[in-house]
Amino acid sequence: MKSNVYSKDGNAVAEIELPRVFETVPREDIIRRAFRAVTLSMRHPYGTSPTAGLRRVGHNYGPGHGIARLPRVAGSTRGVILANMVGGRSAHAPTTQKVLVKRFNRKELRMAKFSAIALTAVPEKVRARGHRVPEGLSLPVVVKDDVVEVSKAKDAMSVLSSLGLDEDVMRAKEGTKIRAGRGKMRGRTYREPKSILIVCTDTRKARGFKSLPGVDVANVSSLGIRHLAPGGVAGRLTLFTESAIRKLSEVE
Repeated sequence: MKSNVYSKDGNAVAEIELPRVFETVPREDIIRRAFRAVTLSMRHPYGTSPTAGLRRVGHNYGPGHGIARLPRVAGSTRGVILANMVGGRSAHAPTTQKVLVKRFNRKELRMAKFSAIALTAVPEKVRARGHRVPEGLSLPVVVKDDVVEVSKAKDAMSVLSSLGLDEDVMRAKEGTKIRAGRGKMRGRTYREPKSILIVCTDTRKARGFKSLPGVDVANVSSLGIRHLAPGGVAGRLTLFTESAIRKLSEVE
């Protein structure tokens, strides 16, 4: 299985033999399960204070007073401490001891990663995710190492424009919307669609791509399912450098 290697001006200057990982028989069901397990395992432990609702002194008057034997504020009939009282403890409060990590088989996680990488080379799956891919462009997109070594966003956009991938970045920019719901109050004001994934061996040299809408930059050594299949849907439009393709053959 081969793919074209493109230069800065968008011309195919060579061909490269793709690693055998691109010939993996894809398992989209495992990809979805792996994405869910990885995403849920990233949750932070949370819980209430152990003394929440218990910081009041309650007195029980005992029998013979014509009222229920509940803890009450001294000199009053107001109940405290119990879960059915205003200001009392929570009945089933979340606790930090709860195990949030979802276990997942290591071999299945490896299969999910290989399947997601293989689907980046399938034009039908990439277009089904909504990506704008120009006709005639070979997938996955492989470029020379110096193509992604830009430090400014305008230079990065110029590189993508020469490859015909600028339309996908504009799709992500135009699709950015204000989030519905409480997320706006929690630092997640905008919901931004995913665009191109840049995979290289040194992310510091690709700083210019990091600020583009929907574009992610990942190191080939730490490539994960959340990069390759956002939302558990594989087929992300991915741009590899030559050195990243060569290093990818080491994981077979």
